[in-house]
Amino acid sequence: MKGPIDVHAHLLMPALQQAVERRDPEGAAAAAQLERRRNGEASLAASGRMIGERIPKLTSIDARLAAMDEQGVAVQWVSPSPNHFSPWADEELGVWAAHEANRLIADHVAAAPDRLRGLGTIPLQHPVRAVECLEHALGLGLLGVEISSFAGDVELSDERLEPFWARAAECGAVVFLHPFGCSLDERLDRFYLSNTVGQPAENAVALSHLIFGGVLDRHPDLRIVAAHGGGYLPTAIGRSDRAWRVRPEARGCADEPSTYLRRIWFDTVVHDAAALRALVEVAGAERVVLGSDFPFDMGLDDPVAFVRDAGLGDAEAVLSRNAAALAADVRTEVRT
Repeated sequence: MKGPIDVHAHLLMPALQQAVERRDPEGAAAAAQLERRRNGEASLAASGRMIGERIPKLTSIDARLAAMDEQGVAVQWVSPSPNHFSPWADEELGVWAAHEANRLIADHVAAAPDRLRGLGTIPLQHPVRAVECLEHALGLGLLGVEISSFAGDVELSDERLEPFWARAAECGAVVFLHPFGCSLDERLDRFYLSNTVGQPAENAVALSHLIFGGVLDRHPDLRIVAAHGGGYLPTAIGRSDRAWRVRPEARGCADEPSTYLRRIWFDTVVHDAAALRALVEVAGAERVVLGSDFPFDMGLDDPVAFVRDAGLGDAEAVLSRNAAALAADVRTEVRT
């Protein structure tokens, strides 16, 4: 179906979440306590009410398609709600949960194959199993996987992820970078800073690991799509370039960091037109794709109009062509 393609939309899988919690109640309880510390009680309560009100859009095909029609979105790429990352899960549980999430996403999008495509996930905290879970997702016909900005002691520059990056590049798989949680913890536990500051900070840190760690040099064909417009990094990239020029420990990449912004894709969830125009200027119009963060309250209520009204030189590339090209090149065959 031709028309705007929203690459940033989520599916909540309550039965899967309950099953994960039953399999490791102590780990789930510790994770819940960490979330309380990071977010604060006021934000958790507000988020609980918000999610409760939006359960149909998070779970129902009919509600999703009706909302897409209202927004003028032709196609959504549906990825797991980030609470399904479960970065605290041990290896066995983490792999099982990733496989289940992949299967449920595939089942969901199969109900409307002309309108929906899917992204699965991997247990990032267990790099040795990342390729297996990526191939599981691709084997189900998904476009790739969604990952967080870090998991436990695993940063995106971690050498243990090299086989994953290599396989993702080989397949042309989409790797959708979407943080969940922020390591600044209690400093962001009020005013919803855990999201308004934490998410952009996590995006910037994770992308900096990919750039400064040389991951994009070693795997130039990687297809990284950064949620939330890449956070703070695109508008503060000059500081990274300065560090690369004057600090020897910041020379882990071959070229100035700003050049790598044109090797990454960024969604449009930046919330003001000036920020979107700035993102297009630094990354290039061919590297920005429509996103909404559907159906959460920190997303864009009218994502298509937001792009059309921003005064971009080539809005149609952002709305549809760039994402269509990304999806067309994914190779979903699984190596034997």
